[in-house]
Amino acid sequence: MGNIMPVFTEVKHELHKLDCVQLNVNGQQLGRWDSRLVLFLFELSAYCKDQNIELNMADLPAAALGLLKQASAFPVRESGQKVKLESSFLAQLGQKTLEFYKQTQTMLTFVGEVYFSSLRLFRGKACFRQRDLWLIMQDCGPKALPIVTLISLLVGLILAFVGAMQLKIFGAQIYVANLVGLGMAREMGAMMTAIIMAGRTGAAFASQLGSMQVNEEIDALKTLGISPVDFLVLPRMLALIFMLPLLCLYADLMGILGGLVVCVTMLDITVVEYIIQTKSALDLDDFLTGLIKSCVFGVLVALSGCLSGMQCGRSSSSVGDAATAAVVAGIVSIVVADAVLTVVYEIIDF
Repeated sequence: MGNIMPVFTEVKHELHKLDCVQLNVNGQQLGRWDSRLVLFLFELSAYCKDQNIELNMADLPAAALGLLKQASAFPVRESGQKVKLESSFLAQLGQKTLEFYKQTQTMLTFVGEVYFSSLRLFRGKACFRQRDLWLIMQDCGPKALPIVTLISLLVGLILAFVGAMQLKIFGAQIYVANLVGLGMAREMGAMMTAIIMAGRTGAAFASQLGSMQVNEEIDALKTLGISPVDFLVLPRMLALIFMLPLLCLYADLMGILGGLVVCVTMLDITVVEYIIQTKSALDLDDFLTGLIKSCVFGVLVALSGCLSGMQCGRSSSSVGDAATAAVVAGIVSIVVADAVLTVVYEIIDF
C-alpha cells in the first residue's frame, strides 16, 4: 500500500464503479503498519460482505489478520442503535432460573454457616474479638441516633397530621394520641428504624466485607484457619440484634413526641391530656410487638449486608454493587418479614 494510507470512501467508490466480484489485497510490499490498517480492512471486509464480493487477504501479515479477526468477533453498533443479542424466550427463562437457583443455594449455604456459627457462640467456641463487637455496637447504636431521631420525629408528625385531618371532622381529635402511639409502637417505629439501618449499616457492612474481599483479607483468614463467618459476620449480627430494639424504643418515643407537637400546636390538646390518652391506649404488649419485629429485622439487615459483602467480586466497582444489593435486599426482606409477622400476630391475637 506504499507510504500513504488509502481512504476507504475512495476505495469504496472505485469498487462501486468497477462492479467486481473478487478482490485481492496485496500486502507483499507492506512495510510498517498500525491500527489504521486494521480499521481499513475491517471496513473493507464489511463492505465486501454486503456486496457479495469475495475478499482475499492471504498476503497480509498474520498479526494484522489476527487483530481483524478479534475486531470482527463482536457485533457492530450503528449510530443510535443498541446491539441486541438474539436469544429465545425459553433460553432467557432457563438462564434466569439457573441464576435464581444459584443465588438461593448460596443464600441457604450462608444462612447455614451463620446458624452453626451461632451454635459455636453458645458453646463458647466462636472466634471473634470482643473489641470488634463493642466498636460495631457503638457504630450501630449511638452514632445512628441523629438520623433515627429526625426520621422518627417526622414520621410521628406525619401520622398525627394525617389523623388529625380526618378525626377533626368528628370532633375526636384526642384519638390522634391513640393513632400515633399504636402506629409507632406496633409498626412504624420498628420498620422505619430497620429501613434506616438497612441503608446506613447494611450498606456499610457490605462495603467493609467487600473491600476485604477485594484485598484478599477474607482469603487470608481462611488460610489461617479462622472462620470468616465467626470473625466477621457474627459480631455484626449480634451488634444489630442488641442495638436495634433499643433504637426501636427510642424511635417510638420520638414518634410520640412528634404527635405531641401536632396535638399541642394544631388541636389545642394539652400535654397532660395527650400523655394520659397515650398511656391508656398502649400497654407492654404493643411495645413488645415492635421489639420482636426489630430483633428479626436486625438479623435480616445483618445477613443481607454480610452476604452481599462476602459475595463481592475482585474489582472496586463490585464494592458499590455489593452495597446497593445489600440495601435492596435488606429493605425487601424487612417489608416481607413485617407482613408475615403482622399476619402471625393477627392469627395468635397478639
